[in-house]
Amino acid sequence: MTESIRTGPTRIPAPEGVAPATQYSHVVMASGRLVAVSGQLPLDENGELVGAGDPAAQARQVFENLRRCLAAAGADFTDVVKLTYFVTDMAHMPAIRTARAAHLPDDRLPASSAVQVAALVRPEFLMEIEALAVVPA
Repeated sequence: MTESIRTGPTRIPAPEGVAPATQYSHVVMASGRLVAVSGQLPLDENGELVGAGDPAAQARQVFENLRRCLAAAGADFTDVVKLTYFVTDMAHMPAIRTARAAHLPDDRLPASSAVQVAALVRPEFLMEIEALAVVPA
């Protein structure tokens, strides 16, 4: 019996002529089944806020929610090709990077965008993060 080897998406952190990426990959190529995960918020399984005023706690909860959503679709963080961060203050990005590092090693970073927004759906939310993944067919 032959086991299939799952190689996942190909990442290109520094295309020729483009400044090297430091916290993301410029290009991620993949083929397979697309998995879109809606923006996740720092809510626990009961819909309660985790980490009021604490960007590190909120980021950990958001990445845990992303992990669970990906798993429900038969995916994991190695399949993620794009993350989009919506933050109320760019000063929260180091906490987000720390939480991300617990799930994604530096050699598996997806394409990414980070946007500072005036507000999220509730004022106590400091961030919302969405993901796109591609699971091999």
